Amino acid sequence: MAVRTSTPTTGWLLRGKDGRLTAYAPVSGGVVRWTETRPGGPEWTGPERVEVPGLEPYLSIAQSPEGYVSLAGLRRRAHDDGRAETDVVYSTQFQSGRAMTTWRSVGTPYGQDWQRADQIGVPTAVRDSVGLHLLVRNAGGGVCGRRQDARGIWGPWTDMKGSHLLDTVSGATTADGRIELFGPASEFVLRWRQEEPGGPLRRVLNTPAKPLTGTATSFPTGDGRVAHVWRDATDSVLQHLSPAAPTGPGSEEGAEAAAPTALVSLGGDGTGPVAALRTTLDGHPSTVLAQRSGSGLPAVTAYPDGEDVPTDAAWSQTGEECAGAPALALDAQGRVVLAVIATDGTLRVARQRTAEAGLALGPWERA
Repeated sequence: MAVRTSTPTTGWLLRGKDGRLTAYAPVSGGVVRWTETRPGGPEWTGPERVEVPGLEPYLSIAQSPEGYVSLAGLRRRAHDDGRAETDVVYSTQFQSGRAMTTWRSVGTPYGQDWQRADQIGVPTAVRDSVGLHLLVRNAGGGVCGRRQDARGIWGPWTDMKGSHLLDTVSGATTADGRIELFGPASEFVLRWRQEEPGGPLRRVLNTPAKPLTGTATSFPTGDGRVAHVWRDATDSVLQHLSPAAPTGPGSEEGAEAAAPTALVSLGGDGTGPVAALRTTLDGHPSTVLAQRSGSGLPAVTAYPDGEDVPTDAAWSQTGEECAGAPALALDAQGRVVLAVIATDGTLRVARQRTAEAGLALGPWERA
């Protein structure tokens, strides 16, 4: 059965504690998922649809060290009195292939002010060493967030400041459990960082840039930091912010001041955000990136960790035209798996040929 869906974000392919991969995709009013029947595949079950009335066709997904998968989205529901209710909702899947928990609301930063609540952006889910964070662009163009403590109890919405955001933030977690966030504005990008695991998220200096909305990705690097990639609004070329770039504490008054940074162009002709994965290729820790190319085909590139990020990286196209952003994961055998949603709504996957040098992908299979 084909499913009409979109994948505007990456990170939608994850490996559970039992070693099986699950692919998640948002549809209007619900979520669909496919699950490997056994670790390493190649057979899958699905697509299985989970009804979530009012859910926008967008998901942000975060996974705990125990393998628990948290899915977050934005729900809009019309009431008989004409009022449109908007709230941030989330669900958790504790085991591969098992039922998700009931979708629960964490509200919005605006309580019963439905007009301002309707202006928030879609949520970003990211985990630190303590628990889950849910973050949104607020009605004023800054960021608000709620965090879950080690007992699973939600704290209040917190105003994390910032301004002029065009889109929701992206985020990633370092190996020691510290979050870094990235937010696009028209003339610069904003960042927030935890200086210690579980600590508060604090602003760092802005970086001059012209990011294209809906294209940001954040991912951990081999040196224990976080990298950010986005497309330039003028030519859609990918930009990579080096995690080694000098930073310093920021403030609302000085947030728009220029800060010295190191940007690298990754080249490539594509659309949407980039999927990222760290693995070992030819005995070297490496980073693999995947994007939807300008032709509509998925394209991949890879480079060794510890070296300079390649300028105008060499991208290799593969497979058939896809809808939305691709996803990357390692399967139970340690193989790189590239997944896309085809234009007919089916899940397609290609796995690494580990007997060959570099990143060689095998034939594409329909799940």
